[in-house]
Amino acid sequence: MVYGAAGAGKRAMTSSSSPGIALMQEGITYMAGAEVPGVFVNVQRGGPGLGTIQPSQGDYFQATRGGGNGDYKVIVLAPSSVQEMADFVDLAFELAFKYRNPAMILSDGVIGQMMEKVVLPPFKPRRTDEEVIKQCPWASTGKPKGGRERVVITSLELKPEIMEQRNIALQEKYAKIQENEVRYEEQLMDDAEYAIVAFGSAARIAEKSVEIAREQGIKVGLFRPITLFPFPTKQIEALSKKVKGILVAEINAGQMVQDVRLAVNGVVPVEQFGRLGGIVPDPEEIVEALKKVM
Repeated sequence: MVYGAAGAGKRAMTSSSSPGIALMQEGITYMAGAEVPGVFVNVQRGGPGLGTIQPSQGDYFQATRGGGNGDYKVIVLAPSSVQEMADFVDLAFELAFKYRNPAMILSDGVIGQMMEKVVLPPFKPRRTDEEVIKQCPWASTGKPKGGRERVVITSLELKPEIMEQRNIALQEKYAKIQENEVRYEEQLMDDAEYAIVAFGSAARIAEKSVEIAREQGIKVGLFRPITLFPFPTKQIEALSKKVKGILVAEINAGQMVQDVRLAVNGVVPVEQFGRLGGIVPDPEEIVEALKKVM
């Protein structure tokens, strides 16, 4: 349904929690292959399988590695507050249409059930058919008076030499996204000797961990990736040359830590701390894990 509406140039989105998103992977890879923009919200829950309805960050690999078949990427935004949940919807649509690519907001059960004050973004009126045709010449919007070229939206190409060129063009697009759309946030990193790297609700918890550690005389800062694809690889590589060690805190068995290790490339030790099965770590637990890294 999202594929069909977005293929007509409309802003379309859907949401679910982990198992439901898993069932959508075939449609998402079709959209990536056909270069159709759309937005998906995943409020992650514990797994695998049906798992639990409690919070988790166990879908990081699924989101950042595409999730479905083929060599493709989904733009992934990781909010750490209810405010960002609201703000990132507009940003996700902006990026999805800018690059004609599916975008995902990767949240979790902590933020999904949290109550906070939110300033809603300005209302945007629905675009007219004429505006859609002008802004999305690739879309299937019918044949207006005066005629235009036939529009075919598909991910299928039976000739391998042509399919290879389409794949190469997609990889060039992903490289452009990596170059231009990285977003991240740093806290207390100016004098930090150690860094905690965390995303989403884990980063929210890690803020308190940094405060506790600082009170104990440990100079630690927080690095929060906001885009998980594109991942802030260059920024973490630069960070590794300023600190003695890095702790990756995430609510899973260790997923983002692999991307952090690839970025650090052995310059400093990188360790991971996480809880599983829907257990959300306490800030003090992260501090104790940091001390082991030290």
